[in-house]
Amino acid sequence: MIADVLAETTTRMNRAVEAAKEDFSTVRTGRANPQMFQKVLVDYYGTPTPIAQLASLANQEARTLIITPYDKSALKAIEQAIRDMPNLGVNPTNDGNLVRVTMPELTAERRKEYVKLVKTKAEDAKVHVRGIRRKAKDELDALKSELGEDEIARGEKELDGLTRQHVDLIDDALKRKEAELLEV
Repeated sequence: MIADVLAETTTRMNRAVEAAKEDFSTVRTGRANPQMFQKVLVDYYGTPTPIAQLASLANQEARTLIITPYDKSALKAIEQAIRDMPNLGVNPTNDGNLVRVTMPELTAERRKEYVKLVKTKAEDAKVHVRGIRRKAKDELDALKSELGEDEIARGEKELDGLTRQHVDLIDDALKRKEAELLEV
């Protein structure tokens, strides 16, 4: 029973870490990266649609991204969605067939803002992991009547180890992203 609770908790914590890494990838660095546009939702005939479902994204150069829509009528909507996306700070251009996004050089001040943003996202992810831990601890406490207190204490110790391990994974991802952002 304890093993089941720990296995489910591990799965949920792994998903939380992956979500944090995905969230980090949406914060832009000096280079153009198609992952930064994952969260861009385009108003396509009244339905918010992820940009990846409407167009292909390709790097032309280190700081230029080409977005080729599958449906040319979505061109203006894609351009507007990118312009409206917070934290990107880009101005897309539309030539009638595709949207070209050139990433401006990041200033030192803007880099620091992005580092703060990533740290906030990391803290949110850690809070989520701790919430998963709290729920698992409640599940373990509910098993006290069926199992001995020693078994529950051992399970809680393993749970604390899992939590520490996943928080460390988030910290590692944060350090990598921070180094990437501060790299000139």
